[in-house]
Amino acid sequence: MTDLTQLTLRQAHQALESGECSSLELTRATLERIERLEPKLHAFITLTPELALEQAAQADQLRARWRREGGELPPLLGLPLAVKDLLCLAGVRCTCGSRILENFIPPYTATSVERLLTAGMVVIGKTNTDEYAMGSSTENSAYGPTRNPWNLRHVPGGSSGGSAAAVSARLAAAALGTDTGGSVRQPASFCGITGLKPTYGRVSRYGLVAYGSSLDSVGAFGRTAQDVALVFSQMAGYDRRDATSMDLPLPAIQLEDDDSSLAGLRIGVPDEYFIQGIQPEVENAVRRAIVSFEALGAFVSPVSLPHTEYALPVYYLIAPAEASANLARYDGIRFGARLDSDNILDLFTRTRGQMFGAEVKRRIMLGTYALSAGYYDAYYGQAQKVRTLIKRDFEQAFEKVDLIAAPVAPSTAFRFDEHLDDPLAMYLEDVFTLPANLAGVPGLAFPVGFDSNNLPIGMQLMGPHFREDLLFRAAHAYQQTTDWHQRAPSLS
Repeated sequence: MTDLTQLTLRQAHQALESGECSSLELTRATLERIERLEPKLHAFITLTPELALEQAAQADQLRARWRREGGELPPLLGLPLAVKDLLCLAGVRCTCGSRILENFIPPYTATSVERLLTAGMVVIGKTNTDEYAMGSSTENSAYGPTRNPWNLRHVPGGSSGGSAAAVSARLAAAALGTDTGGSVRQPASFCGITGLKPTYGRVSRYGLVAYGSSLDSVGAFGRTAQDVALVFSQMAGYDRRDATSMDLPLPAIQLEDDDSSLAGLRIGVPDEYFIQGIQPEVENAVRRAIVSFEALGAFVSPVSLPHTEYALPVYYLIAPAEASANLARYDGIRFGARLDSDNILDLFTRTRGQMFGAEVKRRIMLGTYALSAGYYDAYYGQAQKVRTLIKRDFEQAFEKVDLIAAPVAPSTAFRFDEHLDDPLAMYLEDVFTLPANLAGVPGLAFPVGFDSNNLPIGMQLMGPHFREDLLFRAAHAYQQTTDWHQRAPSLS
């Protein structure tokens, strides 16, 4: 029998429908591969083999009944899914990569996860993450770092590094991540897979433990644009439990195998994303991919996003400010672990000082300072004004083009400890992804080559609000004529 773990999500779906395999067989093959490779990669914080096998058995029973009686099956029935450990699943611990939530068992399930369970997916575990999604390398997890399947000495990116590594290493056909400043797209690029950050408000944030509430998005990983589109189509949509959820219809996403024409599509290329210091191999690969889009019929032209240079400082005022408010609840009394003390001030200080990691404390202090009396208008208030200018840049660009093409990161995956003692260097890894979060527009990352060290190179397409369908169409056409997304890391 074919190695079931090597199937894409769509191929696995076809195998289940044709009877080539059962969900139990697919799930067992996935769990066996995890058991073999997880000690090298550390992609997961919590595995749920018993739950997965139970869900897989139920999926097989439902499919057997359908074969006897007909009717309609859940669209993703029996397919394995990994979930970033920032999204709640009732009865399964949710640590957010932090010691302070080491024993937190949520009593409810995130809407995005709930909808995929309703669609029939099988949850195999919760993946590793930088603590509270604060990081670009998954080195800030309290449970140890995840390793890049292409080179174990390099990071997988972050903060959704566990999910990206799991999909890249064929430990899961699909995975959920979150993207506050690039945390889906950057690890997708570093690990050679496809990853979506949807429009802000397109996928419910209910059940996502908050980092930056005006920036957080629940996204998805797969090996192909087709795979990610399958997951996105099931988890997106209005949710009354999320006040920022938009009640808008989802456009139909139909990606045919023989559809590689992009005739009439207008793609803009911003000079602001090809800056001094970018790794030459990254720039060359992205520019070659843009030429490929032209060959597929797209019209390529330059566009300008003039306020891009301000995205980094704007983000690192707004996101930490929101984080300082969101994380105030973890005080040793209301939520999370408690380090007992004789007085309440010492209880606060000991719990937060010892149970939060260095990067989380750094961002809380940055955010608290930006929100403090006398500095609010000069820092946070000013950052919000510039954020509006960044959003306006995108709106004006999308009056001229349908999509914007750019690199995901200035370099390929860097080595462990390379940026750990230099926060600014780490923050600069997100310089190309932050603007989409500030503007709330969707972005899709996918592989377009490899560097001389055989590390993947990714590019991103960004689109107008709520036009994820355009992103999938363009990336799918590109993947019909290239094989970068088919290449797999060598893991024995």
